[in-house]
Amino acid sequence: MAEKDMITMSRKEARRLHIIHQALGKKITQAEAASLIGLTDRQIRRMVKRVLAEGDEGICHRSRGRTSNHRIPKKIKGKALKLFREKYQDFNLTHATEKLYEIHGITINDETLRLWLNEAEIPYKKRKARKHRQWRERKAHFGELVQIDGSHHDWFEGRGPVCVFMGYIDDATNTASGRFYDYEGTMPAMDSMKRYIQRYGIPKTAYLDKHSTYKSWAEPTIEEELNNQRPRSHFEKSLAKLGVDVIHANSPQAKGRVERLFKTLQDRLVREMRLAGIKSVDEANVFLTTYLPKHNRKFEKEAASDADLHRPSPHGRELDRILCIKEERTVKNDFTIAHNGTLYQIEQATRAKKVTVEERLDGTLHITYKGQDLRYRQITKKPTEGTPEPPLLLRERKPWIPPVDHPWKTLFLSKRRRKEQPIVAP
Repeated sequence: MAEKDMITMSRKEARRLHIIHQALGKKITQAEAASLIGLTDRQIRRMVKRVLAEGDEGICHRSRGRTSNHRIPKKIKGKALKLFREKYQDFNLTHATEKLYEIHGITINDETLRLWLNEAEIPYKKRKARKHRQWRERKAHFGELVQIDGSHHDWFEGRGPVCVFMGYIDDATNTASGRFYDYEGTMPAMDSMKRYIQRYGIPKTAYLDKHSTYKSWAEPTIEEELNNQRPRSHFEKSLAKLGVDVIHANSPQAKGRVERLFKTLQDRLVREMRLAGIKSVDEANVFLTTYLPKHNRKFEKEAASDADLHRPSPHGRELDRILCIKEERTVKNDFTIAHNGTLYQIEQATRAKKVTVEERLDGTLHITYKGQDLRYRQITKKPTEGTPEPPLLLRERKPWIPPVDHPWKTLFLSKRRRKEQPIVAP
């Protein structure tokens, strides 16, 4: 065989040719050659005859250089390329092949179309390169990392309102917990965290996404810029007060464990609630008290270490003070503050220029100063008795006359008397 043909020979064919030459040179038997190549003795004898008759070219397959019987006709190929160029150039390849079949009756797969387009040098919409993601090993300890997220789904399959499942899953053990809420917001996040802490304790780290509930997107204040701090959401501030480290995931894949939990619950929990006839948030939360323990028994894993990194939960009142919305408000001269469009009268004397308004999970509102609650009442109606006092600039000013014993007046009179006294000659 010519050197040019040897270059195009495949490695498999070159290996077979080498073994056939060894059999022809009596270095090995034909039975041994058949065993090395993985063929029968009869096939080896045919190969030997072809090599003796045709030379090294006899080892090549007989179909080499021939057109395949399954090749798509050139007419169909040209029609598909013309349609793609005219109508579907901004389609991805899978979508384009679907339209070629649905509308024009041309049956090809996306890989065939891609090869045709490359051959004809026709540009097409290419799939974005997938970002490389490295597998992350589970944490070793229970409570070392808990992933938190909210799943918006038609959990009741139309029998009740669309709601949100606030889900928690431990990274080391797959222990799942959660609760249904009407929406995904600060109060539901704090309430679910309170229930988690009361059940397991305070976790070491919380893994969250960048939802506005978990991460603040506000511009930093001057005070935050001076302290080199970034704005934090109310939920972040509460977790910081509890000593929980916060990590914000940059993609859903980063917190894949809680995403897979939602996928499992949307498959299993939805059907279980259908069988039980659940059609409201309250009924679903009662159902979770029996469902989640069974779910955890089935899907929990054993942690690499026996140590539990959850810290003990603080006293109930202290936990309520931490897991709440806190806002600073300025105290006016009449000991009133404004909050959410409502005036509140502080009913005790205080030197505070600013106080903290706390909106608790139980719906109560507390006004505190240095951790102490202040008595207050809501002002439902502003006082309107009497004629309102005119502004200071519009009042009539009376001239001020200094008293007789005023130092400046005494000095002025003494100078005047000395000036009016006659000069007596000596």
